[in-house]
Amino acid sequence: MNITPNRPVSLSGSLSDFMVRVIPFCALLSFLLTGIWSGYARADNHPLDTPATVYVPAGFFMAGSTRTEREMAYGLDEAAYGHSRTRTRKWYENERDFKTLSTRAYYISQTQITNQQYAAFIHDTGYPVPGVDRQTWDSYGLIHPFERTRRFAWQNEGYPVGRGDHPVVLVSYDDAQAYARWLSRLTGDHWRLPDEEEWEKAARGPDGQIFPWGNVFDPERLNSHDSGPFDTTNVGSFPSGDSPYGLRDGAGQVFEWTSSSYTEGRYVVKGGSWDDKGCGICRAAARHTRAGDLKHILIGFRVVRVIP
Repeated sequence: MNITPNRPVSLSGSLSDFMVRVIPFCALLSFLLTGIWSGYARADNHPLDTPATVYVPAGFFMAGSTRTEREMAYGLDEAAYGHSRTRTRKWYENERDFKTLSTRAYYISQTQITNQQYAAFIHDTGYPVPGVDRQTWDSYGLIHPFERTRRFAWQNEGYPVGRGDHPVVLVSYDDAQAYARWLSRLTGDHWRLPDEEEWEKAARGPDGQIFPWGNVFDPERLNSHDSGPFDTTNVGSFPSGDSPYGLRDGAGQVFEWTSSSYTEGRYVVKGGSWDDKGCGICRAAARHTRAGDLKHILIGFRVVRVIP
């Protein structure tokens, strides 16, 4: 074949036909292998994504709530629900009285641990993926139907597509602890769940603000049922709701496991969720408790990096 200098060379008909047939097939095969076809993003080859943290200094802070604050919380809920559900059930009567407590200095992850971050743990360890079967879910006796859990559940080591930056849920207390131990081994730092005092201080600041941003509820500053999508969102999507230390999603989004036990086998969870409105339960002082083996669509976690 004669080639004229500086002139484009055309492919032969047979090679051109081959490329037209094979390249789309290869693209389709690649698409299927990623897990996108099934609606799940595989955890394979996820690099370690060490959680970004905020610093909380040592010292005193105001914890708990006053009677006035609790009555305000009941009032918010009554206005939202049109009845006194939370008051009847005495949701806020287990809160500690407003008082001064202190902590050591520590770092805490700025947001909840995400699906993508948890995927690195799954890929590295082979740990079971977040999920729950119908029988187990029904045994919890929750108001959410089992079908609602499907958009959060993983499959074949993959998290639902489009939710990589959503907080991981359907994880038990032990699952959260396992992630923290793994992160400690991998980084050489000491990571663990925050206790209730550490979580509350990071979420409200030293002066005892009712919400991370201040003392007046604002539904535009968090992901709650008041004006949210009735679903999780990308973590950190509400910077106007940051705490004085820069903690994000300290109200709403999902409840978070703490290491503080309430009664045997039950642990304190904090923060409220996308399912709540009012939102009295989204206050930093509010305390909710759940069995440690529960895998809930409303509960995730964040971690603390201990300062030696």
